[in-house]
Amino acid sequence: MAKHMIVLAGNIGAGKTSLTERLGGRLGWQAAFESVADNPYLPDFYADMHSWSFHLQIFFLGHRARQYLELAKSPQSAILDRSIYEDAYIFARALHHMSNLNERDYLAYRSVFDLIVAKLPPPDLLIYLRAPVKVLFERIRRRGRAIEGGITAEYLALLESFYDDWLGTFDICPVLTIRTDDLDFVHKAPHLDIVVERIQDKLAGREELVFE
Repeated sequence: MAKHMIVLAGNIGAGKTSLTERLGGRLGWQAAFESVADNPYLPDFYADMHSWSFHLQIFFLGHRARQYLELAKSPQSAILDRSIYEDAYIFARALHHMSNLNERDYLAYRSVFDLIVAKLPPPDLLIYLRAPVKVLFERIRRRGRAIEGGITAEYLALLESFYDDWLGTFDICPVLTIRTDDLDFVHKAPHLDIVVERIQDKLAGREELVFE
């Protein structure tokens, strides 16, 4: 059986972690997740974003690159719940846009990012999970994570605009876009079946199905 490397992308609340868990279980693939609990910079970052944005982004970059390379070397197929590309094109850009990452640090970060990403083998597929901002905001509110308490609808809309910019020119691997606002792959097995079928079709080079 051929090995596959799949990365998920999507705004906060789009369903990346939930889908990664279920796809890993369904397909028997390794599932890798974003480093949050063991991230030494997050408390400082949320206390003072302007002072700690650069440190946080460098930590995430190193963590994701190491994680990706380890999975790329493994003989088992793998799925990652966030792509390394989003670090630069979405979140570092947002920090810079909001003046939490100054021009000097942003350019230094992008230089390191570009060097690292150029050496990574491309994934076989990027799955982009998309949902309207109002749906994302409600999901974030319902799950009630203290770390997400400061997220606003305006911030989610800014990130969404950056996703549109990034994916408009993304050509590293095929992209499968899935709308998740009416898709409940957590509680409805047929919905997960549809997602799995679409992924398998895309990996096989067949025309993707349209989810209604």
